[in-house]
Amino acid sequence: MLDEIYYDNSATTKTREEAAKLVYEMLTECYGNPSSLHRKGFDAQKRLDAARAQVADSLGCQSSEIYFTSGGTEADNLAILGAARAQKRRGNKIVTTAFEHDAVLNTVKFLEGEGWDIVRLMPDENGQITPKQVLEAVDENTVLVSIMAVNNEIGSILPVGDISRQLHRKYPQLLIHCDAVQAYCKEPIKLKNMDVDFLSVSGHKIYAPKGCGALYIKKGTRFRPVTFGGGQEKNIRPGTESIANDCAMGLAASLLMKEREENHQKITQIRDAILEGLTKLPGICINSPDDATPYILNFSALGVRSEIMLHFLEEKGIYVSSGSACAKGGASHVLAAMGMDHQRADSAIRLSFGRYNTLEEVPVFLAALKEGLMRFRK
Repeated sequence: MLDEIYYDNSATTKTREEAAKLVYEMLTECYGNPSSLHRKGFDAQKRLDAARAQVADSLGCQSSEIYFTSGGTEADNLAILGAARAQKRRGNKIVTTAFEHDAVLNTVKFLEGEGWDIVRLMPDENGQITPKQVLEAVDENTVLVSIMAVNNEIGSILPVGDISRQLHRKYPQLLIHCDAVQAYCKEPIKLKNMDVDFLSVSGHKIYAPKGCGALYIKKGTRFRPVTFGGGQEKNIRPGTESIANDCAMGLAASLLMKEREENHQKITQIRDAILEGLTKLPGICINSPDDATPYILNFSALGVRSEIMLHFLEEKGIYVSSGSACAKGGASHVLAAMGMDHQRADSAIRLSFGRYNTLEEVPVFLAALKEGLMRFRK
């Protein structure tokens, strides 16, 4: 008998035991301030340096290029605001996509209010943005392009590497930011292949605690800090470091990278089994593209509103979402940007899988979904 089925790993993951134990150790034993000039401080700094190296290794960059933040949202904000303010004498145009995470969209919306020219590219019906689209939108006045690696609602994998290489060939001074929160430690990410200047990741999507993340800033990139304090994180993100969470994130990243291929295969099997089951149910439309990451599966159960189905499944101990957790149940801007009609978008369910999911959960979920369809479609 299964206690629960948790299919909302894109919203947050369960903190893995190794990371939770490390948090406790750091809070109770290695609790010094890394800026303190005594042994407790040195010990804390040493552990923080090791965590930074673990995150850098997971991305294939130098430790000096990793800056710890409070999460993916702060990393996105830092990258966009810091890059824009450093480049404002060169131009005032930013290009992004219309289905980015709100952490990106609301930051560029703020800049738009300050007079910046913001271009939001529309994805096609498969949730894709092409290099041609981006190249046609960028001109000499463009200082920053921000494009996500994996869409958090439908799982489409965007060709960030191809886009960035083509852009940098034509516009060497252009800065490129990538929100890689949903791709980190799941899909292959190596910065040498991506050619981006900034990249944001989050800890609580990789089985570390909430409240930690990181921003990669390519060495030599012009950047202006947006907060000010005691000089921590080389003045890029001042404030006493959340060392327990940061160390847990470093450990979680290191462990997950070792498991990445095994997890990818297992998650693919789970996703495929659910897809096969969904094809046998009436009125189901798959919203995720065929080549999406296996970690996210978005579908619509036509005729049943997302919120109704979500709470029905919850009563059976099955946890899913209707889209991004940050939207708190609001209409999906992702599905709207893809041109999806209201009825289909209003019945969308997002399943997102993780390392703790198993194949034995699949028939239980499908049976519950079928029961819900029969009840609410009467």
